[in-house]
Amino acid sequence: MFRPPVRLLSVAVAVLLAVSALGFGLIRAATYDEPTDAPLAGQQAEPAAESTGICGAVPARAARELRGMWLTTVWNIDWPSKKGLPEAQVRAEYLAWLDLAVAQRHNAIFVHVRPSGDAFWPSAYAPWSEWLTGKRDGQSPGWDPMAFMVAEAHARNLEFHAWFNPYRGTQPGPSGPGADFAKLAPSHPLRQHRDWAIAYPDGERARLYFDPGNPAARTFVEDAMLEAVQRYDVDGVHFDDFFYPYPEGGGNVFRDDASFAQRADKSQTRGQWRRQNVNTMVQEMSVRIKQLKPWVKFGISPFGIWRNRGSDKAGSDSRGLESYDAIYADTRTWVREGWLDYVVPQLYWTIGFDKADYAKLLPWWSALVKGTGVHLYIGQADYRVGESGAWSEPDQVDRQLTLNDKYGVQGSVHFSAKQVRADRLGAVTRYRDHHYALPALLPTMAKLPAQPPATPVATAAGRSDAGVTVQWQAGGDSKPVTWALYRVDGPTANLVATGRAGSQPVVDPTPPAGALTYCLSALDRSGNESALSGPVTVSS
Repeated sequence: MFRPPVRLLSVAVAVLLAVSALGFGLIRAATYDEPTDAPLAGQQAEPAAESTGICGAVPARAARELRGMWLTTVWNIDWPSKKGLPEAQVRAEYLAWLDLAVAQRHNAIFVHVRPSGDAFWPSAYAPWSEWLTGKRDGQSPGWDPMAFMVAEAHARNLEFHAWFNPYRGTQPGPSGPGADFAKLAPSHPLRQHRDWAIAYPDGERARLYFDPGNPAARTFVEDAMLEAVQRYDVDGVHFDDFFYPYPEGGGNVFRDDASFAQRADKSQTRGQWRRQNVNTMVQEMSVRIKQLKPWVKFGISPFGIWRNRGSDKAGSDSRGLESYDAIYADTRTWVREGWLDYVVPQLYWTIGFDKADYAKLLPWWSALVKGTGVHLYIGQADYRVGESGAWSEPDQVDRQLTLNDKYGVQGSVHFSAKQVRADRLGAVTRYRDHHYALPALLPTMAKLPAQPPATPVATAAGRSDAGVTVQWQAGGDSKPVTWALYRVDGPTANLVATGRAGSQPVVDPTPPAGALTYCLSALDRSGNESALSGPVTVSS
């Protein structure tokens, strides 16, 4: 994100709190007035691929795109609504967020499970998160939220992506522990390994980081995240844009001299060495995740600018903070090397914004992923809707999603859940009705395991209070993970419902009146689809 040339002293307390919690990676350009003109310029590409098959005598169609939202736990931004709530209320609130995701026809959710050296599961590597328990003593709440979260997401056929902040060790003072070790839980790893900790920035707003240049700290951080992968049936491991801290200015220095002095390659500059440290962690996580569970996806949601063309001819047509230089995140290398399964650049600016034009950054990212096998999803700035300038236009995100389709983007993740629920200016309803009118299947990834199930058998269909129910059986000895239900609507059969394979019967919740024809397919863990079943009909 672009930062003002000088820190504005009059910024509202709420904005400062959000910045301290999320950094400038998710609180974007809040002080800029943007142009109202928003041209849809740029080269066009194909929209998301659609499934193929025949239902009766007509072709079947289903969008293939990821649709999700971030559920943020730090500072209780989204969930839980307060610290220290009773278990029953925490569970109920989470289920309400899943219900919202289903209502928006999402197929994935990204849940903040490691905000800052803590955990939303019983971990051998981190204390319990205070955003859940309300305390910093590391004491257990007496239940396992992660197991509950994953199971309930899957029950609604939502992918569960566990969202981790690798290097953050604390939240800044004075509200958070800051750099005061005495305020950390007794089991906090930075209290036990102070040589792993670096405080930044100076003063009362300091926070602790795991030193990315310390190999022991890096391995520990990786192990902490992989513990969750090993123990839970997560579908993805997800990082946001936080690596080395965003520069604070004012003479603040990230004091990693000790680990820099120990670098193996003495010819490296500090910037080169820091980028290598982050690259090493990203590459190692990529390898280790697939060693544990080859089907688990690994993705990162980086800051929306790698480098500007003015600094590097390979960069984008932009004039903003460069993540390559500012936070040592070489996102271009991660994509080109294939270390990621997906990348979700945070394009939190409007179409036509002069310093970072959505319509110019999008084609840069689209070109970057071409031929790499890395999926491109876009981080959408729902939280900015209603701000001055072009964000006051209720169709801004809607138009961005239209542009995404033209460049072959394979999905979107919306920041954040609370803004999706708020639906300011009716913007969410607008883009949902235009772009998410029907359910979507997740896009397949060629490098993930593929075991398409045998063709299922649809045995009967009938009307009920829930809609139209379709009975079915798996084909042969295959064990499908999910199902997809298609309904003939005139010249095509459209996807109308999806679910987990264990749910019987299949239900079309919104059937029209009259005689209807349905077909059903089965899918594996990676979204690879069987052939369609033979048709079944239900009378009016």
